[in-house]
Amino acid sequence: MATEDRGFASMDRNKQREIASKGGKAAHQKGTAHEWTCEEAREAGRKGGMASHRRKQEQPGKEMTGFASEQSGEPMQQEQMIGGSSSDDDLIG
Repeated sequence: MATEDRGFASMDRNKQREIASKGGKAAHQKGTAHEWTCEEAREAGRKGGMASHRRKQEQPGKEMTGFASEQSGEPMQQEQMIGGSSSDDDLIG
């Protein structure tokens, strides 16, 4: 028997899901399951988005472009990407 034929990762995906589901249900019945707060979920989503963005930037030959850069042909500045303003004059005009 080869090592590829053993263990959880080598199982059929449906079988993995079935076993994992049983574990989650048991943890909830026992009262030891983790339940996410809004803040925890928000932070986890932010971290996932940052990791995804970082991976996309590291891919050779692919550049991240935003809507503004596609329109003008100029790269977006960080303030534009996060919705900020580079000066107070932009708010007055």
